[in-house]
Amino acid sequence: MMDSQGTTGLILNEPLLWQRGGKGRSGYCLPAQDVPVRQLDAALCGDGPDFPDLCEVEMVRHFTRLSTWNFGVDTGMYPLGSCTMKYNPKTNERQSGLPGFCGAHPLLPAGLSQGLLQMMSELERYLAEITGMDAVSLQPAAGAHGELTGMMVIYAQLAARGERRTKIIIPDTAHGTNPASAALCGFRPVPVASNADGILDAEAIAAVMDEETAGIMVTNPNTLGLFEENIQSIAEIVHDKGGLVYCDGANMNAVMGIVDMAAIGIDVLHLNLHKTFSTPHGGGGPGAGPICVTRALEPFLPVPRVVRTDAGYALSEDFPRSVGKLSAFHGQVGVLIRAYSYILSMGPQGLKKSSQLAVLNANYIREKLKDVFHLPYDRPCMHECVFSDKYQAEHHVATLDMAKRLMDYGFHPPTIYFPLVVSGAIMVEPTESESKEDIDGFIAAMRAIAEEAKTDPEALHDAPVNTKVRRLDETGAARKPCLTG
Repeated sequence: MMDSQGTTGLILNEPLLWQRGGKGRSGYCLPAQDVPVRQLDAALCGDGPDFPDLCEVEMVRHFTRLSTWNFGVDTGMYPLGSCTMKYNPKTNERQSGLPGFCGAHPLLPAGLSQGLLQMMSELERYLAEITGMDAVSLQPAAGAHGELTGMMVIYAQLAARGERRTKIIIPDTAHGTNPASAALCGFRPVPVASNADGILDAEAIAAVMDEETAGIMVTNPNTLGLFEENIQSIAEIVHDKGGLVYCDGANMNAVMGIVDMAAIGIDVLHLNLHKTFSTPHGGGGPGAGPICVTRALEPFLPVPRVVRTDAGYALSEDFPRSVGKLSAFHGQVGVLIRAYSYILSMGPQGLKKSSQLAVLNANYIREKLKDVFHLPYDRPCMHECVFSDKYQAEHHVATLDMAKRLMDYGFHPPTIYFPLVVSGAIMVEPTESESKEDIDGFIAAMRAIAEEAKTDPEALHDAPVNTKVRRLDETGAARKPCLTG
């Protein structure tokens, strides 16, 4: 095995700011006042905020020490399956931080926002071209928001046709937020199981698709990392009954520049710009979840929309069949700029190549580990592969134990216990941005853990041992959370 990048080192403890400092200390001096000093009415001020008194060095060391506790994609491999935590080129950060972009107020008139509006208009066009769809809205602020918007658009088109359908088909390999997004629009989820190959059978869809069903929410590639090979037949079945096909595009990192979504029968597609198109999204944000639609659904897209006029670009709400506004302003513009920069810097061939490399890397891991980890679906995958703990369970070692032990080897754990269709799932997505050397290091660590599960299972039960904090009582944290600090 190659040298592990996991090690021990000097990890400094750090108390709360209120436990540091001393009365009267300051790390900043206000400039001299040029107006007379006036005391405010004490009754209006109250006791004032409880800010600690700190000098500059205390403040700097506090946040620097906290930063050493972090693990992110700039630290090492972050193989979260179904979540695409890939390296984000720093040039995209630079573009999003340009003063003309990040200093623009959202209420500026169109005449003073031409650059931003042009960027948004061109990004819509690029996303339409990449996906094969006809029109795009950039407004949804995240993936689940995009799902909800897609469902709203489907509901609006059905209403315009004078139809009130009540059901939506959701496969067991869909993303977990799909049922909630459908339910918020008044649709009752109808579950459908995947087949022995981990994909949908057209016959299973035909059995539940009727005139009361609005359509299907399909994730493609699905959460098992497999391409839905029967998607065209499924789309024909849904369309023949007057339904619509929504595709969760969170896994677009596998098919970008390769699959024409409209050609395979998709009516609505949401994208996660904060996954596929280069924005860091650890810690819950920021995100952007644009939706792409066919020409028939374009009139229902949210407003305001960017339009081109004789005077330049403008925001227009003159779309009477629109589902309306989704947010106060126009989406997560900083994320949009990063995605725009990423697309321009990669170009068509670069985007396609990134998908090809993501698929190659995942299949390389699948082949290198399938002799030591159970592979529920032993077939070529897309951007992610799903193992289980079936072999290790014989030694009383569970998926959670192996995920914790992986930290000792210097890797962030992959997604575990999802998708639910695989018991003890270990879901690995290496992305295209990891080198063969780093992937080989991950493979070596996983193989070493598999060997430990047989020879020294207690080492896994005690893991992690090299981290600042040992294994937490996750059950206690969930059932009896301490919310007061």
